Amino acid sequence: MEPSSIILILSLAVLVIFSAFFSATETAFTSLNRIRLRAKAEAGDRRAGRTLALAEDYDNLISTVLVGNNIVNILAATLSTVLFVQGLKLQNGAAVSTVVMTVVVLIFGEVSPKTVAKESAESFAMFSTPLLRLMMVILKPVTALLALIQKGLKRFIRPTDEGITEEELVTMVEQAETEGGLDRHESELIRSAIEFGDMEVQEILTPRVDIVAVEDTDTVEDIAKAFAESGYSRLPVYHEDIDDIIGVIHEKDFHAARYRGQEDVASLAAPVLYTTGNTKISDLLRVLQRKKAHMVVVVDEYGGTEGLCTLEDIVEELVGEIWDEHDEVIEEFKKQPDGSYLIACHAALTDLYDLFALKGECEANTVSGWVMEQVGRIPEEGDRFQSDGLDVTVTKVDHRRVLEIRVVVLPGEDDRN
Repeated sequence: MEPSSIILILSLAVLVIFSAFFSATETAFTSLNRIRLRAKAEAGDRRAGRTLALAEDYDNLISTVLVGNNIVNILAATLSTVLFVQGLKLQNGAAVSTVVMTVVVLIFGEVSPKTVAKESAESFAMFSTPLLRLMMVILKPVTALLALIQKGLKRFIRPTDEGITEEELVTMVEQAETEGGLDRHESELIRSAIEFGDMEVQEILTPRVDIVAVEDTDTVEDIAKAFAESGYSRLPVYHEDIDDIIGVIHEKDFHAARYRGQEDVASLAAPVLYTTGNTKISDLLRVLQRKKAHMVVVVDEYGGTEGLCTLEDIVEELVGEIWDEHDEVIEEFKKQPDGSYLIACHAALTDLYDLFALKGECEANTVSGWVMEQVGRIPEEGDRFQSDGLDVTVTKVDHRRVLEIRVVVLPGEDDRN
């Protein structure tokens, strides 16, 4: 083999290495976690700081990478043709050169380096930063010209909103959990905080039928019994009817008054706050903090009592259920040995939708409301229906209220769990 052919082969090897470098660099800077990189930079890692600066100047960076990659690939194709046609003197040398270089560049200059770079994006980006900064200086005239062309093209392209939507933010959190950046508890807490602002009081309130309250004419013994049996530290006080709640009495104040021999219940009741079901819980939280209150009465469109909402109910939407030593722990979704689920119907409908990956819409907030909507009447024990790939059977009913259902995923449906 002639010396010129050896030089051409060595030159091709160098060009393929540069092609791999540019391809890997493009993938690394596209895939890197800027938050993680920023944390390293703030911790004193200078290389991470320089890499972050390049990532922030993304337009100039990507122009340099693409220009460099195209230059080395075109040069490689040209030298390869010269090698096969003149150096090796092959018949159909141009065709052979095209096939060989396509395979070589595809495997060693594109696919392999991009795969490696994606697996360790931050590490490779920091490794490539010094050489990349040098290439940005060398190719500055070309990238400057491309920047002018790009600026001209932008005049004919309608700009899009670059803000991050709530759905995109949730997806980013899920990706961080999958990649190990967040554990399950942390990701659930962040998702709860993201969705917190959209949730309304009617989705978390204690419904009217579950309210434990005392009347302003009740005796001290009756009120003491209500506190003892319910385990609550606060009870609403109503006048004649639950639709006319006049205040709220704290267990501590009640026992202190009882000790002093005070019998007038109404005088113990602190003023109560009122709100509507469509109030955002984020707004209600600020009101409760400002008023130093822990309970609010939710009224319907007719002014009647729809339910109650407490500060604990709101906080639980952020951190999950809070159980104390007096609470009875209730498992709302219990998976059975046969694969079915026993579901408490007071559970939030969104939790059922998340569990079984349902995509439908329903105006109800609880599983009970969803069941009533599906059945089309007041459900009875033993009622059965199918919806969204689920076979649902009503297993417990209390008067006109559904307490529990059994859910089976129908055969042929995707395993959602």
